[in-house]
Amino acid sequence: MSTTAIQMHQVHKRYNIEGIEVHALRGIDLSVQRGEFVAIMGPSGSGKSTLMNLLGCLDLPDTGTYRLEGMDVTRLGGDALSGIRNRTIGFIFQSFNLLPRTNALENVETPMIYAGVDKFERRERARGLLQKFGLADRLYHLPNQLSGGQQQRVAIARALANGPTILLADEPTGNLDSVSGAEVMDILEDLNSKEGVTLIVITHEHEVAARAHRRLTLRDGSLDG
Repeated sequence: MSTTAIQMHQVHKRYNIEGIEVHALRGIDLSVQRGEFVAIMGPSGSGKSTLMNLLGCLDLPDTGTYRLEGMDVTRLGGDALSGIRNRTIGFIFQSFNLLPRTNALENVETPMIYAGVDKFERRERARGLLQKFGLADRLYHLPNQLSGGQQQRVAIARALANGPTILLADEPTGNLDSVSGAEVMDILEDLNSKEGVTLIVITHEHEVAARAHRRLTLRDGSLDG
């Protein structure tokens, strides 16, 4: 079995914005091994969000190939892509993206509902994940009743709900103070080093990038490093 989790070759992505063609990604070559922790840095407008959308199968490249866990996702349709996202990839965002009127336990259960997990099983799995991240006493709190660090831990638990092999984290410490940010990175680092989860983090923070096995830089749609 291949040890490569992600393989991009000569990936290009263009957008037409008000009649102007924007070349967001220019011939991206990227290989990430299973269990690796990779940090991607770059200035605003460098193409980081576009790259994250492609890595997460939220969008497809215009040209080039993208193999995810050995499967060429550029040949798949919408339903197949959705299935891969739900089974293989967990997403963590800067803004947490929690459902505001839904408590912590229900937020973590949400991806499992779409995956067809039995109600009892998803409730127990969600409870276990929240307990694992020190939130046993916050199961029934709404997001606005939680601190930023607690919200991000709920978001990490939600990202892990369906047992993904890959975590994509887009500025996971961007809305946190330094102490909460360090705690969140400790959790992500443990998931990578102790549980073998492949971790890709987009960040502008050098302290976060310094934790990675490998650091890459995206500039004007091209990847260096």
